Amino acid sequence: MEGRSVKVEEKLKELGYPLPHRTNERIFEAGIRTGNLIFVSGNAAKVDGVLKYKGIVGNSVSVEQAQESAIIAFVNCLNSVNQIAGGLENVKKIVNIKGYVASTPDFVDQPLVMDAVSRMALEVFGDAGKHSRVAMGASSLPGGTPVEVEMVIEV
Repeated sequence: MEGRSVKVEEKLKELGYPLPHRTNERIFEAGIRTGNLIFVSGNAAKVDGVLKYKGIVGNSVSVEQAQESAIIAFVNCLNSVNQIAGGLENVKKIVNIKGYVASTPDFVDQPLVMDAVSRMALEVFGDAGKHSRVAMGASSLPGGTPVEVEMVIEV
């Protein structure tokens, strides 16, 4: 399966989203493995430790910016998976993805924002990227990130 990990990482780079080089600086774990599952903590849309966009979707953040934020947060989740699983080649299945979108009360397109992540999961992992999903709105998210993503992975 070594080739698949390299393929996944190369595909992410080709799409313009290389895995970040960072360590967990939180007081909680970036993810926890129990049995064959990894529960990845929520990740913001940070690039080199800085939010790419900040604000509320439907107000100061566009749907397109929110979609890009969701993809960045997803890639940050994959970085945790890579470290915990000892490589992305060990991913058997993306089981579940949860997306939280900081949005105005009248914004109802949270699923549209998270569709960007679902498409990327399928593009990068193929059948192993088929997953269940939640896309929900929130009045605000930590640090002002417009999107936070968490996931469950089978290894």
